[in-house]
Amino acid sequence: MVPLSGFVARALASLLASALLLLASPALAQVTIHFHSFNGSVLFGRFPHTFVVFEGTLEATGERIDENFGFGAASVTAAASRGPARHVIYSEEARQVSRTNRHFSMPLTDAQYRTLRAEVETWRNQPSRYHELDRCNCIHFVARLAQLLGLRADVPHDLVRRPRTWLNQVVRLNPHVGGREFE
Repeated sequence: MVPLSGFVARALASLLASALLLLASPALAQVTIHFHSFNGSVLFGRFPHTFVVFEGTLEATGERIDENFGFGAASVTAAASRGPARHVIYSEEARQVSRTNRHFSMPLTDAQYRTLRAEVETWRNQPSRYHELDRCNCIHFVARLAQLLGLRADVPHDLVRRPRTWLNQVVRLNPHVGGREFE
């Protein structure tokens, strides 16, 4: 083995240190939001549903994020469709998330992530937010998060109980997100 001169050794060490710093740089950190729908079936005890998934790493702190949130009635009864009913913000199990339709994803800044998480908590902490099924449901919750990101995400009356079809519409209204429609 040929010994390296001092200059070459220092240059290689500096190059290696720069490469390691770049790989560990928080600038590579990022949280992504994913917009999902679940087909569901009333016959099998699970209504169609929409929710969001946050995953990634916060740039400022390096904190790992892996969470998801949906909005619905605390109990699925006829009362939920007549409202107001007690609501809940809940998370899907990982195996359930993998069975759903991921329509599109968007990278978030740390500030956007904090804004969206604050909105999740606003919905969680307001009493009887799950009013009538057609006026405040999972679609309205996800629509609000999408709107905070500047997306067109209106909830027309004919889609208010059709999460998958509604997210397909959001994809069409926002072609820049490069989303996918599901049948």
